[in-house]
Amino acid sequence: MGLVDKNIRVLYPAGYGADPTGRDDSSEAILKAISEAFEMESGVELMPGVKDLGGVVIDLQGGNYTITKPIIFPSGAGNVLVKEGTLRASDSFPTDRYLVELIASTSIYKNHNSDTINLQQTREIDYEAITFRDILFDSRYRGGGISIADSARIRINNCFFLHFNTEGILVQRGHETYISNCFLGQHSTVGGDKWEREFSGTAIDIASNDNAITDVAIFSAAIGIVLRGQANMITGVHCYNKATVFGGIGILVKLPGYSQTRIDNCYMDYTSIVLEDPFQVHVTNGFFLGDANIVLKSISGQIYGLTVVDNMFSGDPNANVEIVALDGEFNNIDQVVIDRNNVNGMRLKSTVGKLTVEGTSSKWVADFSNIMVFANRINNFQYSFFSQEGPKFLAHSVTDISNNVVVVESEKPVKGVVSFFVEQ
Repeated sequence: MGLVDKNIRVLYPAGYGADPTGRDDSSEAILKAISEAFEMESGVELMPGVKDLGGVVIDLQGGNYTITKPIIFPSGAGNVLVKEGTLRASDSFPTDRYLVELIASTSIYKNHNSDTINLQQTREIDYEAITFRDILFDSRYRGGGISIADSARIRINNCFFLHFNTEGILVQRGHETYISNCFLGQHSTVGGDKWEREFSGTAIDIASNDNAITDVAIFSAAIGIVLRGQANMITGVHCYNKATVFGGIGILVKLPGYSQTRIDNCYMDYTSIVLEDPFQVHVTNGFFLGDANIVLKSISGQIYGLTVVDNMFSGDPNANVEIVALDGEFNNIDQVVIDRNNVNGMRLKSTVGKLTVEGTSSKWVADFSNIMVFANRINNFQYSFFSQEGPKFLAHSVTDISNNVVVVESEKPVKGVVSFFVEQ
């Protein structure tokens, strides 16, 4: 019997014949339990067309369930909790599918090979308020962990995603999937793995708007997080997946020219952040270890509204790695602030520079070329001239600003101090 009490509405897949030891295939039993859960009625709706199931619980009871095919959730319902157990792919599980799929039969993503990314919600929401908690998703290198499409307010909390070949978590379209307190890795390791060069797959792929990834550790994958939507937020994430030196990426922000992304208080552990034509992107309070840095990748050569402030960078002084590096040329740059970062063993780069030049001369040269992010670009400058000996009042002016070098000359030689401040 699946239901212990029809009033309590808790379903146990083991009661439908699922094998909690993992020896036998549990796919049909779990699907039957979920189907029965989604047939329950509370008489009310959440989003239009999404019936409220009243908080029905699907309790895995700590079982280790082997499945031979995806667990597909019926569409058009929500307010469900799935909790506490393990879902593990069998040797025959399809390599292009996911252990759990929240994908309606009418979705453009039902064939699992669509490259179409239409972020506008032009069709109805199929799922709402479904929570996955305390579950280990073991794909056994046979595909991905969980795939979600056209959903709203899905929560993935305290889960573990292991041995995925494609994505641990894939979210396409919809709104507000919240991923928190999770661990994701293709291989089980705590760093320094001899097979790190071979890591593949993506831990989290978000092709959707308004999502949050919070307090998550990604310990192995070619790419930690891919963001292909707008207004997403990443907070407190530790990426020590495939190191950048081996070709890995910690966080990849795509959707060039539209990204609108916030990355705060993250730990980039030997793996970098790559921003494609960043548009209103904020990176702050991060710790970048082992020459991990931020790479600005040019797609159409545009940057608008980029803020990189108050981060810490630590690396090998012999490697000479810049904390912010350019991949390609940018011709359209507006409202970029890279400042107040502290650096140990890497090359400081900034859009703000301060220098003081002193001596006896009629020409003072401040060279900012080693610190400025963009070549031959100073939008604003200020300087102050202090004559230590000789005339207190004499004519002086800026005579050249090119290649990130500012030159001040006075009408006659004098012992003085000139302080410069520039912004890009």
